[in-house]
Amino acid sequence: MDVCTWTEITQLREWLDERGGDQTEQERRLLRVLAIGSEFGEAARAVHGVLGANPEQGCSHSWSDVRTRLCAVIVTAMVALDTVSGDAAHVLDVHLGSLVDRTPQS
Repeated sequence: MDVCTWTEITQLREWLDERGGDQTEQERRLLRVLAIGSEFGEAARAVHGVLGANPEQGCSHSWSDVRTRLCAVIVTAMVALDTVSGDAAHVLDVHLGSLVDRTPQS
């Protein structure tokens, strides 16, 4: 992951921290993780909209909407990881490396 990306994620986290009011650190962590679920729900609704799976709404979304919602899921998860980790970039790199190491090599 690009260093600039993590710098921007940290900027977002700090901005959210400043506007978090009287949240304790534990509340902040919990709310950031729960936000991932909310963003996932938006992505799922977008997929339903692409497929027209909700008869009341029909085809209400495009694949572009799905991509946008998936980006929101990723950014929200990165902010949550940055909130609960002392070094989110390292944590993600190690985890991603272990996943890749477990995949069959061609």
